[in-house]
Amino acid sequence: MSAMDLTATERAGSGAAADLAGHDPARTGLLVGGAWRPAASGAELDVLDPATDAVLARVADAGAEDAVAATDAAAAAGPAWAATSPRERSGVLQRAFEAFTRRGEEVARLISAENGKSLADARSEVTYAAEFLRWYAEEAVRVPGRLGRAPGGGNRILVSHRPAGVAALVTPWNFPAAMVTRKVAPALAAGCTAVLKPAEQTPLTAMLLADLLRESGLPDGALGVVTTSDPAPVVDALLGHPAVRVLSFTGSTEVGKVLLRRAADRVLRCAMELGGNAPFLVLEGSDVEAALDGAMVAKMRGGGQACTAANRFYVHRSLAEEFAAGLTRRMGAVVVGRGADPATGCGPLVDRAAVEKAARLVDDAVDRGARLLLGGAAPDGPGCFYPPTVLADVPAGSAVLAEEVFAPVAPLVVVDDDDEAVALANDTEHGLVAYVYAGELSRALRTAERLEAGMVAVNRGLVSDPAAPFGGVKESGLGREGSQEGLLEYTETTYTAVDW
Repeated sequence: MSAMDLTATERAGSGAAADLAGHDPARTGLLVGGAWRPAASGAELDVLDPATDAVLARVADAGAEDAVAATDAAAAAGPAWAATSPRERSGVLQRAFEAFTRRGEEVARLISAENGKSLADARSEVTYAAEFLRWYAEEAVRVPGRLGRAPGGGNRILVSHRPAGVAALVTPWNFPAAMVTRKVAPALAAGCTAVLKPAEQTPLTAMLLADLLRESGLPDGALGVVTTSDPAPVVDALLGHPAVRVLSFTGSTEVGKVLLRRAADRVLRCAMELGGNAPFLVLEGSDVEAALDGAMVAKMRGGGQACTAANRFYVHRSLAEEFAAGLTRRMGAVVVGRGADPATGCGPLVDRAAVEKAARLVDDAVDRGARLLLGGAAPDGPGCFYPPTVLADVPAGSAVLAEEVFAPVAPLVVVDDDDEAVALANDTEHGLVAYVYAGELSRALRTAERLEAGMVAVNRGLVSDPAAPFGGVKESGLGREGSQEGLLEYTETTYTAVDW
């Protein structure tokens, strides 16, 4: 069943409010100094169900003064938290991991309600998000240091990594749990306190995570949460606060550039995970069924609304017809509906603007001569749905090849050899992730070395792992998240010259 087969009643379901497992109605304020409180202005914002347009909840709508208050509290809590032993910080994160895991189904349903993704995708996100808590519980006790003798022999060189200060964390809506734990866990493990600004579309999951950390022993003030419908003044207040020393942002390249300019005024440490335009290469001799397995994961995770989503498919001419037919068949079998429905394989897009963007990109490609093999038209009725769509023979110059799609839309381009595939794959200002399928591992690895991307998945459709450094090159970002590198983003390296 596709989105085109669903009636408005089926898409609306039985009511989004019933899916708010894990959401405490009392937890709708701003977390400042360990307590939930209303915005100073008293303003609130609506959290909508993207499948029905229904209001799920109303939460506090912060202004600049609220951001300052949360940062003041984080700054006050900073020295004591930095002075706690690594083992104590590890214990908080480990207990949070255990609590998060116990309540995993509640969290998944909450994610599905406010984000719209299918329960299967939401459950996968819960597992992924939890692993950041566990990984950094383990890494908290392994912050590296070194001692060596200076080459001239005059002194010893002692190198240590210290907490940088308060971290400003800005997270997106597409992974409302994982993007929070991927930033909060390493910041806390390093000994930093933090203020989190979650996306206005998906604040409820972040609020639950903050409460779980508090219940796990995180001191008051060590983590603040400010939700807002007007991010610019709130983030500006965070970056202007003298206690803030780190900015970690996940979002669009355009917004990231603005924040980098603002952060430059105070020379802040910046970890920026920005836009992607991931190529998916199917080279001559590839196992087509295996490539299709990977394509469905890389393209359809979260309905295509992931920075790691396969954006452009470059398929060798000898395999193009078989691959196009297989992808059309598989994407056509995906059930589209409310995420809370267990049968759903693809939920709605996050908002109306996302639907309009998907329609614009598909229409442009078709106008330029692309063949529409599947989908291509948003259904009538409530919710922000766009059907799985496959485009073949997409011509050069099509916007769908240049822009990050963030929708279940797969544009296919035929290539004649590996060199052409690599050249087209690298023809973008982005370089977050790339996917390569090849019959021979050596061929795949040679190709991977030529791709301009911070991460490459070889013969698989999933690249993310908390133990691996996540990040891109070119305009896809700066720094890395996950792995040990993710923790070091929240530290300052100190060198001490010692005589004895």
